[in-house]
Amino acid sequence: MPFENYLSAGTHIGMKQQTNDMKKFVYKTRSDGLAVLNVSMIDERIKTAARMLAKYDKLIVVSRKVMGQKPAVKFAELTGAKAVTGRFLPGTITNPAFKGYFEPSILIATDPLIDKQAITEAVKMRLPIIALCDTFNEISMIDVVIPCNNKGRKSLAMVLWMLAKEYLKAKGVITKDEEYTAKPEEFESEEQSREEYGEERPRRPGMGRGGPRMGGGRAGNVRGQTMRR
Repeated sequence: MPFENYLSAGTHIGMKQQTNDMKKFVYKTRSDGLAVLNVSMIDERIKTAARMLAKYDKLIVVSRKVMGQKPAVKFAELTGAKAVTGRFLPGTITNPAFKGYFEPSILIATDPLIDKQAITEAVKMRLPIIALCDTFNEISMIDVVIPCNNKGRKSLAMVLWMLAKEYLKAKGVITKDEEYTAKPEEFESEEQSREEYGEERPRRPGMGRGGPRMGGGRAGNVRGQTMRR
């Protein structure tokens, strides 16, 4: 896909805050302090994530944030994944007695900070985790990072639209781009995000500027796979 599509969706626009984990994905910092993500790495990571997803049969995609809910649902419709939007109820993937229990093989999160409950449960179940991460995110619990603007509706739509396309190609459902009839705008939320163009994310009470760390990380392999970040 032409990189202009990522650029027009603002997929490459980061934040003024940069965690040490995400600096390797930053191409440059603009004069106004906003980070600019490396577009070629965004494209490369989407394709890497799609190839990884194609190895599994039971996908779950989660998004508590409003901007990611419609993209998550559309991704699930095209790929056969289960979408969990809004609050991720404890026990969803860890408690077989829970009414909404689902046993996935791999998890996709639209923001590891906002989707912390889902990430925590996935780690407990030793599931591989793919996450859309902006320059603010910690990635200690993530196996495959897709660096991107995970706040904007156009960006989230573009990334999950592209991920669905590459997944279907990796699974052999389609063999060329022309067979993919879905449009990025079909993935877009009707809501408008105040953070869409790199505005600073509001801090929660007691949160430092770097955000909360999500535990001590995962050593070793996940289901025999070497961790990739």
